[in-house]
Amino acid sequence: MRASHSSRCLALSLVLLWGCGGTAPTHVEPTTDQVAQSSRGMVVAAQPLATAAGVEMLERGGNAADAAVAAAFAVSVVEPSMNSIGGRTQILVRTAEGTFHGIDATTQAPDTYDPDTAPQAGYGYPTVGLPGAVAGLTRLLDEHGTLPLATVMEPAIRYASEGFALLAGEAARQASTAEQLRESEGATLYYIEPDGSPYDAGDHFVQSDLAMVLRRIASGGADAFYRGEIARAMADDIVDAGGHVTAAALAGYRAEDSRVVRGSYRGHELVGTFTPAAGAMTIGILQIIENFDMAGADETTWALVVGQALALGFEAARTHRGPDAWQLLTSREWAREQAERVRLPVAAAAMGPEPAAAPRGSPETGATYFAGPDDDGHTTHLSTADADGMAVSLTQTIGPAMGSKIATPGLGFLYAATLGGYLGRLEAGERARSNIAPFMVLDGDDPMLVLGAAGGARIVSAVVQAVCRVIDQGLSLPEALAAARLHPMQGSLNPTGSESGFQMETSPDIGWSPEVIAELRQLGFAVQEVPRSGAFGRIHGMSYDATAASWTGAADPDWEGSAAAPRN
Repeated sequence: MRASHSSRCLALSLVLLWGCGGTAPTHVEPTTDQVAQSSRGMVVAAQPLATAAGVEMLERGGNAADAAVAAAFAVSVVEPSMNSIGGRTQILVRTAEGTFHGIDATTQAPDTYDPDTAPQAGYGYPTVGLPGAVAGLTRLLDEHGTLPLATVMEPAIRYASEGFALLAGEAARQASTAEQLRESEGATLYYIEPDGSPYDAGDHFVQSDLAMVLRRIASGGADAFYRGEIARAMADDIVDAGGHVTAAALAGYRAEDSRVVRGSYRGHELVGTFTPAAGAMTIGILQIIENFDMAGADETTWALVVGQALALGFEAARTHRGPDAWQLLTSREWAREQAERVRLPVAAAAMGPEPAAAPRGSPETGATYFAGPDDDGHTTHLSTADADGMAVSLTQTIGPAMGSKIATPGLGFLYAATLGGYLGRLEAGERARSNIAPFMVLDGDDPMLVLGAAGGARIVSAVVQAVCRVIDQGLSLPEALAAARLHPMQGSLNPTGSESGFQMETSPDIGWSPEVIAELRQLGFAVQEVPRSGAFGRIHGMSYDATAASWTGAADPDWEGSAAAPRN
């Protein structure tokens, strides 16, 4: 077993203090269980060590916000291919009193950025924007947590300084980007072996420089990251290499309020966040689907309705991008109009509970929609809850696997890919739009579902399908996550349907039946069968049973995450 010792000292001669005081209790041992139940709270994350970090905070008397911040800092250490403290975060919080708050900590183009002259690239220094994760996580803790920052960061610091065994999936993702990582001095230092090979599954992975930066944040808060020596190190490295992030731009970054948006689905309230997150689009798609009797639908009809509703939602989100677009996307009248564009077999056309539900003619010729880059392998999501009713849905990402593939030597973390066309054109000062969708579904005043997903554009499609499976088909959340998923192809909705179609999951354990796929093709829809693991979003969420006052945590069976609850 090889060991990574990313111990190159900061050229900044930082003296970094732990700053937490006292003797920490024995930390929680991680569990690989993907389903858990408890009335004492719950943590579900994409890596068992991150789940354990959150549970540790609940056992130390913390609340759901404390657990979320601990898990988020930890997962940036143990799942670096998916997220980083150099990345972006979107957060939805339900307080114990039942109020909702959103935090937007998305990566941003500096005010001096010029998209007309900036280099266009998919990775590298020109793609690095202002990181938001640290600002978002520290704000979540300041406004909703109960424990000191140094306390909630203990697990992340421990994992970075003492190391951990690389999971197979993490090792594979790092290996898949090794050629690009070797182009960066810092990324090579931290993620490539001295002999030029990537690390293997099971290798003991130590991140000493990252541990030093985390300690500095733990003792100095967000200012330690966005101002002072760490910020100057980031800016000097990025600007010297032709990037756009300056020390002044870092000092001006703020985690902002997200607009909390609401809708409803069959009597259940839906809550999400708007641009740069995709909560309004998610609500709009569900409200399109509500026009159809999905409880009585066979799987072919279910796939047709959901797949076309997703396509219509992506189309609308592309064409309606203004600050007030949430009003249209969450409008029930708009949803009824879109439902008329959904094409169904004649036998299913009368299913809709309202007259608007039945198809009334063909969709507009050439009405295009955009479902985002065909890249399913990025982003992480976690969900937490405590015994008092607070719940947090948090999505964190650096873009594609390993983000920009850039790390500053001496700092130990990767930056997100943001600029240079990866997320479309960004103007100076603009924040990156994405399909990130932290989401909650209420049953009366109770948080029935707390969820979100990873996987690019498939975040929205995964969340929509999980909600439909639970509410319409009566599945438990673990059963809903184990059901087959689909995603609309990029193309057009037209009268013949020759360019309309779906990517459909056909992995051995989770997949659509050949009969359903054949029926869709006979109806004129193209079908691309996709057997890849993790290709249709990865949900890490929770459901709540108000009668039993109990949470059920469910990690996506198509990933390496876990669900766990405090023991006391």
